[in-house]
Amino acid sequence: MTGVSMNIEIISGSPKKDSTSNRVAVFLQKYLSEKTHHTVNIIDVRDWNLPLLQQVFSSEEKAPDAFKPLAKRMFAADAFILVSPEYNGSYSPALQNLLDHFPKQSHKAFGIVTASAGPMGGMRSTQQLLLLIPALFGIASPHMLVTPLVDKKFDAEGNLIDPDFQANIDNFVKEFLWLAQTLHPELETVYN
Repeated sequence: MTGVSMNIEIISGSPKKDSTSNRVAVFLQKYLSEKTHHTVNIIDVRDWNLPLLQQVFSSEEKAPDAFKPLAKRMFAADAFILVSPEYNGSYSPALQNLLDHFPKQSHKAFGIVTASAGPMGGMRSTQQLLLLIPALFGIASPHMLVTPLVDKKFDAEGNLIDPDFQANIDNFVKEFLWLAQTLHPELETVYN
């Protein structure tokens, strides 16, 4: 095959120590790494002590030293998957704060993943994320992965424990990769 692999960053947006939505991020990182030749990593908001927005990082060089590694990953990403719980009908404020520091992600594909222990799975937060992504100059995949009863679908290590949910995952991944490949035809998409 021609082309080079994509660099995909999964942003795990929950600041909670025992985040259940992070289980989905861990699963997707393992799943995409096994099923594709892409480089897939997780940016966990809990790993970065970002202050409330005071400065936009418009390049890696303009980021403070403590955040240069994060800036490098954000600017090097070809595509993103945003994983968020639902807070008061919207996505995580910690996710918003991270993205506010890197507001221009032109022509990059974004996959939307929400998770909740409740029966709605973060559905209301998906609608808010659909408004946020164009403001970042990104392009959202309309095929979202809404995960209700997340603690019954993924265990604490990010393993899928509800095989009936696999079809939802496969559809989300297939459509996200199609969008990312369409936006970056020079990059290789392989999905088994």
